[in-house]
Amino acid sequence: MSLRPLLRHAVLLLCLGLAMAARAGNLPEFTAIVESQGAAVVNISTTSAPEAVPGIPPELSGIEGSEEWLELLRRFLPQLPESPGDGDGRSLGSGFIVSPDGYILTNAHVVAGAEEILVRLIDKREFNARVVGADPRSDVAVIRIDARNLPTVRLGDPNRLKVGEWVLAIGSPFGFDHSVTAGIVSAKGRALPDENFVPFIQTDVAINPGNSGGPLFNLRGEVVGINSQIYSETGGFMGLSFAIPIDVAMDVYQQLRKDGRVRRGRIGVAVQEVTRTLAESFGLESTDGALVSTVEAGGPAEQAGVRVGDVIVRVNGRAVPGSTALPRIVAGLRPGSEAVLALVREGAPREIRVKVGEWREERPAGRPSEPAPDRLGLALAEPTAEQRRERGITRGLVVEGVQGPAARSDLRPGDVVTAVVVRGRLTELASVRQFDELAAGLADGQALTLLVERAGGASFISLRVGG
Repeated sequence: MSLRPLLRHAVLLLCLGLAMAARAGNLPEFTAIVESQGAAVVNISTTSAPEAVPGIPPELSGIEGSEEWLELLRRFLPQLPESPGDGDGRSLGSGFIVSPDGYILTNAHVVAGAEEILVRLIDKREFNARVVGADPRSDVAVIRIDARNLPTVRLGDPNRLKVGEWVLAIGSPFGFDHSVTAGIVSAKGRALPDENFVPFIQTDVAINPGNSGGPLFNLRGEVVGINSQIYSETGGFMGLSFAIPIDVAMDVYQQLRKDGRVRRGRIGVAVQEVTRTLAESFGLESTDGALVSTVEAGGPAEQAGVRVGDVIVRVNGRAVPGSTALPRIVAGLRPGSEAVLALVREGAPREIRVKVGEWREERPAGRPSEPAPDRLGLALAEPTAEQRRERGITRGLVVEGVQGPAARSDLRPGDVVTAVVVRGRLTELASVRQFDELAAGLADGQALTLLVERAGGASFISLRVGG
């Protein structure tokens, strides 16, 4: 029997099912959102200074616009790209109007380096825009056009978003104005590399180049985020899109409008996630909180009495579910204000009041002796005078060799172990003998946690005795 009639029948049943589901209200309806909010979404095109074609020597600059010369040069310089790209430095993006007198939110990277910014409205009117302010750390920018009585978007509360909820994006992917795409919220509170201050909303909404800076709507027609980034190996949509929560963006907006810059709080600590093994080592009941691995000398936290090994669980009563949440919470505090840190130290809760400092962009984060017991697979040595001088080692023991449990824990030769956590108590190390005595009392299978310095940073690393 031919499969074609069966396939045709299956397709008809599928279409019928979708139509019935839509009629029954089981599928979302986006048309009302587009009709009521689409007029407040704008297309942004920018022009920047022309860039030389990569690979052309400086003495041959100025011929980038000549395809004949480029073709000739490709024969002798095969590393030249096949296409010079946009020689006039044009780029596209999106934005949305948040004030009827012409204030527009977009991404900082959309307008970065722009010499000219052109905003086009849905009614085809075009305006030159100026940058009011931009904050690269949050990737939020405020621009303004000279217009009045403009349509504006409605703002929502991203904290009410639920994973699995339908969301809608309007933007200009690849220059196609006011394109509408939809999907669901895939996750909330995502931390991306080098983006510690934004709890990104992850969606599977189709976002492509040109969508950047456009709004992300919920089904109530409220903006809950600014579409900012995609995860892609090809430059196109791959099902992973990230939006800046609108409450974060509006805080930046208010500061940029008022002061032209964004001020963020800092307390001078580096933190890491609390794993199950670390929780066991520190005598914690859960893995919530942020484990302090470095305290900046002379910083607000040190002055207030915060110590390495403390686990910060709340800031001003706000829970710290994990290490990635703490920088965002602290950044939201105003410099000069006082914050109450609820923390756990050696298994006991306590509170510390700290005066919040101001975060600065340029501020930095922070011969073999007898080996340790074989069941750790860790050989430590007291640093020589030469090592202390060349590497700037002021304390701790140098890792000379790793195997077994130590190797599996990501310890590496050359690491400096400055302290050890045994039964919830952190002890700074001064000698190999001291370490051996501390480790000797641990039973097989018990967790041992080390404070390790590497490449100018510090973190806690756990391993199991005899594991």
